Amino acid sequence: MVIKTISGFAPYSHLAARLADVAAIILAGFAAYAIRFGVSGPIDERYLWMMLFSTLSGMIIFSASGVYRSWRGAVRVELVVRIGHGFMILGAIIFTYLYLSKTGIRFSRLWLMYWLLMAFVLSVGIRTLAYPALNRLRRYGKNRKQIILVGDIESCRTAVHAMRNNPSVGFDIARIRLMDTASGHETLGIADCRPFDPAVDDNMQADEIWICLPLSRGAVVEEVMSVLSYCVANVRYMPDMQGLRLLNHNISTVGGLYLLDMSCSPMSDSAQFFKLLEDRLLAVMALLLCSPLFLSLAIAVKLTSKGPVFYRQQRMSWNGKAFDMLKFRSMVTTAEQDGVTWGQARHKQMTPIGRWLRRTSLDELPQFINVLKGDMSIVGPRPERILFVDQFKSEIPGYMQKHMMKAGITGWAQVNGWRGDTDLKKRIEFDLWYIENWSLLLDIKIIFMTFLRIFSCRDVF
Repeated sequence: MVIKTISGFAPYSHLAARLADVAAIILAGFAAYAIRFGVSGPIDERYLWMMLFSTLSGMIIFSASGVYRSWRGAVRVELVVRIGHGFMILGAIIFTYLYLSKTGIRFSRLWLMYWLLMAFVLSVGIRTLAYPALNRLRRYGKNRKQIILVGDIESCRTAVHAMRNNPSVGFDIARIRLMDTASGHETLGIADCRPFDPAVDDNMQADEIWICLPLSRGAVVEEVMSVLSYCVANVRYMPDMQGLRLLNHNISTVGGLYLLDMSCSPMSDSAQFFKLLEDRLLAVMALLLCSPLFLSLAIAVKLTSKGPVFYRQQRMSWNGKAFDMLKFRSMVTTAEQDGVTWGQARHKQMTPIGRWLRRTSLDELPQFINVLKGDMSIVGPRPERILFVDQFKSEIPGYMQKHMMKAGITGWAQVNGWRGDTDLKKRIEFDLWYIENWSLLLDIKIIFMTFLRIFSCRDVF
């Protein structure tokens, strides 16, 4: 039996995405011109040529950035990040061209800023409206793909349950071919389910074929791939890794070798640059704006208790690197002479203004100096003392993975209420979610949430 495919719809959806971006760039250009110069009179010709040049460049940049690949059932945050990166690259190309050609004076910088920002918002907005409509169509049986599963019972069961629980992704399991003869295949609920037969199944027809086997059965995967070499359908490998904690998993190529990324930092070269730029700019702004408060708190700490103004703790940051984290001293100098204990800050002996500093989180203000030095980031998992890292890494699954990014002054766990003496395992879950889903937009969201919590007098750092 030949299953009718609907893969011919894909080119139309990709074309629609490109047309949406063309419309976003051009409409944003006209809207920005109207905002900057008013709506009276025709638009200047040089602005039209700039929009045409940028539209053509944008299509190339977005294609190279993976914006137009299939996003069926994919996480949309990654798509927004890729679109954002595409517009950043496009903006850099435009400004470089204007600088080298010495024609920058002929264009309004406000118009350029409005234009690129509005084009990004429109591009994301169009997709925000389109994806729910496509998902609704798939729920009603439109624009769906037929897939065949080849694998063991447990791995195939995982795939079957996932597709049934997420009908909007648009995949229907047409049949299953099992690599074992174990009982229980009737529980999969697929009528066409039988053992895999190389003599018969070497030319199966479907939109996609998924090989569902654990990593331990690599030899069997190779055997199945050999049998399916005559198939023209997309063949994908779904390794059974349900018990593994994965971070930023993807496929990498190094020297012609294919590597399955299992647990990797999101800090690529470009990501490190943008994160560094974000940290340094915000740290400088914070220290300049808060300099009177910074100086006043330093004097208050010095006058109300004996000892240094700053309290230094050796903590662990990115890649397990140790650094001295700064705080305004809120405890008396003898508070830890009997040993260091995790948490229990309320039971430690405070200076006259120490408890207030802790409650308002102003004791954390000197950490902006750590950010300028490159030891910390504005946003990231909160760092822990080396002593407790050695303890927690064997007690909490995935604990060391939080060190795949620089430690932060504030973080996703903190703005969601997980700080201080709260459940450490829950805090790590939030830290790992942040690392898995990191983006500049997420950092901005966390910074905004941090300000909200500060102004509502709730602990955040």
